[in-house]
Amino acid sequence: MIPAVKLSPGPVSFSGTNLRSKSALVPSAFSLKPSKFVASSLRPLYLAPLDGPRTAEQKPRRQPLEFKCSASAADDKESKTEVVPVRSEAAQKLKISIYFATWWALNVIFNIYNKKVLNAFPYPWLTSTLSLACGSAMMLVSWATRLVEAPKTDLDFWKVLFPVAVAHTIGHVAATVSMSKVAVSFTHIIKSAEPAFSVLVSRFLLGETFPVPVYLSLLPIIGGCALAAVTELNFNMVGFMGAMISNLAFVFRNIFSKKGMKGKSVSGMNYYACLSIMSLVILTPFAIAMEGPQMWAAGWQKALAEVGPNVVWWVAAQSVFYHLYNQVSYMSLDEISPLTFSIGNTMKRISVIVSSIIIFHTPVRPVNALGAAIAILGTFLYSQVILLP
Repeated sequence: MIPAVKLSPGPVSFSGTNLRSKSALVPSAFSLKPSKFVASSLRPLYLAPLDGPRTAEQKPRRQPLEFKCSASAADDKESKTEVVPVRSEAAQKLKISIYFATWWALNVIFNIYNKKVLNAFPYPWLTSTLSLACGSAMMLVSWATRLVEAPKTDLDFWKVLFPVAVAHTIGHVAATVSMSKVAVSFTHIIKSAEPAFSVLVSRFLLGETFPVPVYLSLLPIIGGCALAAVTELNFNMVGFMGAMISNLAFVFRNIFSKKGMKGKSVSGMNYYACLSIMSLVILTPFAIAMEGPQMWAAGWQKALAEVGPNVVWWVAAQSVFYHLYNQVSYMSLDEISPLTFSIGNTMKRISVIVSSIIIFHTPVRPVNALGAAIAILGTFLYSQVILLP
């Protein structure tokens, strides 16, 4: 609030308190030019005579001064305006950029080591279990040592989390099964069709409606995936169905998560940690039933004989990086909008496809690459129109 002060001859008064004209706080009238009665302070004082604007007609006599203070509404608004430092905005943009770069890098590293493990040790159920076990152990240690504050949960939280964990478990195992049968690039091309599953499930099972541009954006997604599938050199039906089931499972995971976690005050990091722990509990008995310790022991001996000790590092790396990339993705949801996250997810898939083709020397036909490009373009268009008003 900037006070405006008017000046006129008369007895000196300031809020009911008499002040002398030679006070150290108020300058003498003779030390001020008649046309500019302005005193500088943290908030400027504007001085004007009560008789009128023509101060030149006043007699230059030593007279006491009367001050009248008033406030300007516009000045009050200006004084309350919150100034956001430019440095804080730049820091936020830098933070988001670091999140994205870390997310993409960790995801690429995970997919590379995961494929190496599955090539040498083709047991996707155990591989999936080890990924969840490693992440769960990392977070339990972090909570025990107070590196991360443990979440405050109750029985209702875990009840709501259960269907989310079931869907997450199915999606994780199905994607790992897919990558054990086909190239990493092909799995991720098919997984780019997840928006189509999301719209179809929401429309026919939940009764939600979408604007026409959303449905139109699904055409290049479906068409591109179909073109990539029919032209894939190493097509495998188990690998293809694994990627499709993974899409469907992750759609239900997102639906359950949105409906059940409203009002739950758990950070993204801790939410994914709880999800990993419950998924591990769900998956372990099924992994034992589907593959079993005898198959694992025989397969491990074969992997050590063919690859050597490096397979141990590959298993450890794929387990650690799986948890880290998912953790960073959930943490980024606390900082960015869903639209930005969706665009980042599309770019992540591109980086995984390109890097896996280069590292594993995956043969790609031009028409197959065209199908992948069309599908990814459709995913990007979907991310642009799904959140439009």
